[in-house]
This record gives sequence, structure tokens and C-alpha cells, in this order.
Amino acid sequence: MNSRGLTVARVKPGSIAEEIGIGQGDRLTAINGMPVRDLIDYCFLEADEIVTLDFKKADGEEWVLELEKDYDQDLGLEFEGAGFGPTIRCTNHCIFCFVDQMPPGMRKTLYVKDDDYRLSFWSGNFITLTNLTEKEMQRIVSMRLSPLYISVHTTNPELRRRMLGNKKAGLIMKQLQELAAAGIEMHTQVVACPGINDGRELARTVEDLSGLWPEVRSLAVVPVGLTRFRQNCYPLRGYTRAGARELLRWLQARQEEFLTTLGNPFVFASDEFYLLSGEEIPPVERYAGFPQLENGVGLTRLFLEKWEKARARLFRKRVEKKITLVTGVLGEQLLNPVVAALNQVEGLQASLKVIRNRFFGESTTVAGLITGTDLLSQVRPPETGDLLVLPAVSLKKDEPVFLDGISLPELGRRLKVPVAAVAGPDQLVDVLLEGLPKATWFTSAGS
Repeated sequence: MNSRGLTVARVKPGSIAEEIGIGQGDRLTAINGMPVRDLIDYCFLEADEIVTLDFKKADGEEWVLELEKDYDQDLGLEFEGAGFGPTIRCTNHCIFCFVDQMPPGMRKTLYVKDDDYRLSFWSGNFITLTNLTEKEMQRIVSMRLSPLYISVHTTNPELRRRMLGNKKAGLIMKQLQELAAAGIEMHTQVVACPGINDGRELARTVEDLSGLWPEVRSLAVVPVGLTRFRQNCYPLRGYTRAGARELLRWLQARQEEFLTTLGNPFVFASDEFYLLSGEEIPPVERYAGFPQLENGVGLTRLFLEKWEKARARLFRKRVEKKITLVTGVLGEQLLNPVVAALNQVEGLQASLKVIRNRFFGESTTVAGLITGTDLLSQVRPPETGDLLVLPAVSLKKDEPVFLDGISLPELGRRLKVPVAAVAGPDQLVDVLLEGLPKATWFTSAGS
């Protein structure tokens, strides 16, 4: 953490900070005499109605400013490094680490292994707690940094040490118990590796974590992801259709027990298990408020619910378009009924293009890992019609770029077809009815 304060990157026009003369490059070092180490400190300390601010100006001059403001009124400052400075890096050597399976030559941020408790609280990033110091544990407790998102994988100390390649990994239950005793809410996950931490080991993990209810609010089980770039990595295998079905049925039985004992299903399987196994997607009620959407738990159910509402707008219109929807292998069974429904709309012709992931390897089947390279090699422009529709999850959150660095506009130019990336059924319908500007990211050939 930054003990020297936060450097101002931007001052919002019309803000308190602009009014008192703060500028880009100035450094905020303390609020009310307390050092400002990161954005968490800043947000906690600036909430008071009367605040004393210690600044070191860009020219070296030191200012101490006292001001009165409304409670929780924002000062209007944005900081370099998003207010966190250097990310706390992972010190593990996990046998299933996806970063270790990445090909060379991709953008640098994809190789960063973060394990930062601050980002877990702030952004929902999963952490392992293996690099957490006692001082940082005390900070979490004293500032009540809750909820936290924690990668457990197994509660067996020896197995966790082996899986994470870290001697400190065996302390997980002691750490979770300490956080639970302090009232910190936690959401946990297990990356399930067949024959290693499933079966009896998963049963033990589920039992241990459910014993910390209600502080441990949820447990997500997600399948290990494997790419073709696993040279010199620990030998792992993925789940088969039968293996996924067996695991799902066991988890569903446990959910029934927890609904009786806890009033909550507690343990959830990621959507990949349902799509791989062919099992029916659970109803909304089984997701208990969707506590782990960002972890791929319940996105399919939400898609189905939103599609049922969005499709009604289409059937009142005539849509003169020929479109192609793109998805990964797992998404085919989800989108086939959608495409069938689209073809019932007057004037609309829709088809589905399933992209096989040759970039990462064909065992990679999720839409979020579709690359521009695979799209360029597998999409035939004459067949796409008037519009190619892609899942927005294939792109960076804040930029229209695929994992391999190819941008959405570049894809459109090279395929010579209009391309839209949509985040769900509502945006799909918006694009069909109103055109590309309603999409999250969009381009037209030649733009």
C-alpha cells in the first residue's frame, strides 16, 4: 500500500476540490490526521462533515486545509492507479492457474496475478488469503471490509498447500474463522479439479464452509479451465458430461438439505456444469438472490428470464434483417431456442454460428474466451447476412478488444460486415429494432 498518499489524476469540474485549488499531480497524504494509503482510506475518512486535508502540491508546497461539507459529499478527486497503487500480487503456484496456461504475446494485463484483499472488497476479485499479513487482517476487521470473495478450493490443509503451492495455504480455516468471528461476510469458491478436490474432498469443504454460515454466505463450484498451452503444468483433466452430471446431482441434494437447515441453498454450481451436463437450469429461486453472478453462477437463468420479456417487443414489429448470432460450444443449446424464436419474427432471418476455440484449445468452450482470431478464421462473411452479433462478454469490460488484442472495429473491417457486441437480450432486441448505437460496442464495415 502507498504510505505516501494518493496522487491526484483528475479533479472533477465544479467539485469542492476544484474550488479549494487542488490540481492534477497534487498528493493527498492525510485526512483528519490519518494517513491515506489507498482509496479505501480515502472513502472512509472523507465521509465526515468537517475534514482536515493534508496535501503536498505538485510544486512541493505543503497545504493543510480545513473544510465543512455535507456528510458523504464527494470531494471530487480521482487518483492515479485507480487509488490503489501497485496491486498486491499472488504468491501461489496453483496447479490449475489459468494465467500459467496463457499463450505468449497477449496484452500485459492478462498475465497479472492479483491476490489483493482491497480489490476483493472493492471489486469482488477472488483472493486466497495466503499473502495476508496480520496487520492487513486487523485492517479488514477494524474497517469491516465486507463482503470479501475468497478462493478456498479445499479446506483440507495439506491438500490446499499442494494445490496452491504455498505453505501458508493450510491456514485457511483459521483465517475464515477469524473473519467470521468479526462478522465479515464472505463468498467463497472452489475450482473443482476431477479426482483431486471433488468427491470426498468437496464434501468436506462444503461441510466446513457451511459450518461458518451465515458469515460465509455462499459457495460456488466452478470447473477447472484447461487450455492447449499447459506445457510443463500439473497434469489435470476436465469434466466429462457424465462427471458434470454426477457432481450436479450431488450438489442439488446438498442444496435441498441446506434449504431445510439454513433456509438457503448455500452451495451453487456454475452455469458451465449445467450446460456441459445437459441438466435443466434451476429456477430463479434456487439462486438465492444471485450472490455470485460475476463468477458465472446464474447468468444463464437471468438470460432466459430477460429473453422472455425482451422477445415480446419483437413480435409487434416487422424486422427486415438477416443476422448471425455467435456463441461458444456451451452456448449452442442456450441460443438454439432463441434463434428459432427470432425466425418467427416477420421479415427476420437468424442463424447461429458456433465458434470452436482453436486459439486456447477446443476444450475451452465458453463464449467469454472467444477470440478475434477464431472469429476471423471461422466466420464466412457472405453467410452472415446484414449483421454479426457477438456476446459482449468476449470483450474487455471497458474497451472493444478481444483477448488476443483484435479490436471489434478491426473485426468488422476485415470481415466487411457490420458487427455488434451485446450484453444480453435487451440489447439484442434494441439492435434489431433501433440499429447499432444501442449496442454496448458496435461497428459497421468501413467505420
